[in-house]
Amino acid sequence: MANTTVRGALAIHGQNPQYLVETVIRNRIYEAPFWKEHCFALTAETLIDKAIEVKAIGGVYANQKPTDFICLLLKLLQIQPEKEILLEYLQADEFKYLRALAAIYVRMTFAAADVYDILEPLLKDYRKLRLRNMSGYVLTYMDEFVDSLLNEERVCDIIMPRITKREVLEDLGELGPRKSRLLDAMEGKSDRGRSRTRSESRSSRSRSKSRDSSLGKRSKSETASRTGSRYVSRSPSRSRSGSPRSAQSGSVSSVNGNRHRFRSRSRSISPDRMETAPG
Repeated sequence: MANTTVRGALAIHGQNPQYLVETVIRNRIYEAPFWKEHCFALTAETLIDKAIEVKAIGGVYANQKPTDFICLLLKLLQIQPEKEILLEYLQADEFKYLRALAAIYVRMTFAAADVYDILEPLLKDYRKLRLRNMSGYVLTYMDEFVDSLLNEERVCDIIMPRITKREVLEDLGELGPRKSRLLDAMEGKSDRGRSRTRSESRSSRSRSKSRDSSLGKRSKSETASRTGSRYVSRSPSRSRSGSPRSAQSGSVSSVNGNRHRFRSRSRSISPDRMETAPG
């Protein structure tokens, strides 16, 4: 009873949902201790706790032992939860392994158009994931895991059901053109670059104008100072020291001073002698 599909489950791709996992791997899962101890009587709610405890994704490892991740995947195929519950699994950002589990279940059971609509937004998730395979643990990322779900035929040692290519769905009108995040980023950068160049050109113009005005003011002040220092006025100065009157008074005073300092050595002739002298 523990290995049977729930009653009322819908057929996926024309067969029992559990049969999407290969028979050899499915039988090993039924014999695994994790399946017998932890996956018994799980529901869509209680499965969340087990998915949170998962430490790695993957199919089989070592001696063809199934991982806990693939055991929970088979349990999801067995209980077949509703679409709204799976979308809630995908929106749980804090639980990345629960999101990876829901993503691979969506890829195996949903229609092609729904697969692209639901999984393509997960390509923006760049968180790290552990992948356990035959050689041990390998580091991968959520976007790489989702890309492998959309493009590769085998993921986690399980053959993925065939899916219609996106180009065909776009030609049929079931899907719109894919929005490239890289092109959006490039367009955003180009717009920012244009705005930056415009702002830089405006700032450079304002700087050049301010520099020209400052240089013009400096040149005018320098020329004025130079012309002021070189120009000599030809008009007579009005100062006392440079006036002609002061020059004349200075010469008279100098003559008077010389008279007092020097005496004539010639004999002086009085006026009475000049009268009595014979003519």
